[in-house]
Amino acid sequence: MNAKAIRYHRYGPPEVMALESIEEPALAPGQVRVSLRAAGVAPVDTKLRAGLLQGRMELTLPKVPGRDGAGVIAESAAEGFHVGQAVCVIADMLGQGTYAETIVLPAERVVAQPDTLSVRQAAALLQPGASAWIPVVRTAQVQSGMKVLVHAGSGAVGSLMVRLAAHLGAEVWATCSSANKDDVLALGAAGVIAYDKEDFSALRGFDVVFDLVGGDTHDRSYPVLKPGGQLVWLVAAPIRERGEEFKVRVVRSMIDDDPQCLREVAMLAQQGVMVPTVGQCFPLAEATRAHALLESGKTARGRIVLDIG
Repeated sequence: MNAKAIRYHRYGPPEVMALESIEEPALAPGQVRVSLRAAGVAPVDTKLRAGLLQGRMELTLPKVPGRDGAGVIAESAAEGFHVGQAVCVIADMLGQGTYAETIVLPAERVVAQPDTLSVRQAAALLQPGASAWIPVVRTAQVQSGMKVLVHAGSGAVGSLMVRLAAHLGAEVWATCSSANKDDVLALGAAGVIAYDKEDFSALRGFDVVFDLVGGDTHDRSYPVLKPGGQLVWLVAAPIRERGEEFKVRVVRSMIDDDPQCLREVAMLAQQGVMVPTVGQCFPLAEATRAHALLESGKTARGRIVLDIG
C-alpha cells in the first residue's frame, strides 16, 4: 500500500521538501496504523530539514518530517486501541514523521484524543505538552504557593507552561511581546512583562525561572531568583552558567517521549488545562510554505498545523 507524504532527500531550504508517494510498512505486534488528519509544524522540524542538528543526530534520508499528529486508528495490533478511535501521536525524531496520510507507530507513542480538543489542537498537543510538563512537573516540581517566571510565555510551549503552573497553584509571571500581553494574562498569568517595552530583570523573589530563550535573557534571569531558586532551561541560545555566583540551581530539563508524560498531558488537556493554541493552517501539500513562514519569524501566535486529507 502507498500513501502520500512530504519528504526531503537532502538537507536544505524549505524547497527541498516535496509531496511524494511512500510505501506503508506492515504492522507488527504492539503497533497501530493511524490515518492522519493533521500534523503540527515545530521549530525542530525546520532545524532537522536545514541540517542544523547534524552534529547531534543523523537522519536517514529521505525523511518524512513531523513530530506531532492527530487522526484515527486505521489498523491495530495493540491492546487498548480500536479501529476508528481518534488519537494523538508523537513520532520518533529519527523515524517517519507525521507529514503524511498514514503512519505506523508503537502504541506507547499514541494516546486517545481528548474530546475537548479539535483535530488541529490535538495535532499540536503532545510535543509542546511534553516540553511544558517535564520542566514544570518533573524538573522544577512546581507546587502551590511558588512564584515562577516563564520566558516566551506566548509560544507553543511557554503558553502551556503558564497554564500548567497556574493550575498547580503557583503565582505565574511571563515575558512576551506587548502584542501578546492580554492573551498571556488570559492564560492565568498574574503578571506579564512585555519585553519590547519593559525590563523583566527588575523582578525579584522568584522560586523558578523557566528559560526557553537563552543568551542574554538567561543571563539577566539570575537576579530574579531567590537564593536557592531554580533556573530551568531548555535548548535555546548558548548560556553562561552562573548558578554558584547567585546561589541558585541551574538545570537543563531533558525532554523525552515518556509514555507516562504523554498520558498526563492528554489527561490535562481533557481537563481543559493544557489547551494548545493553533495559529496558521496549510494543506499538507503546502508544507514548504509553512516551513518558510516559521523560519521567517512572522507567524501568528500558536502552532502552525498542516491539514491532511
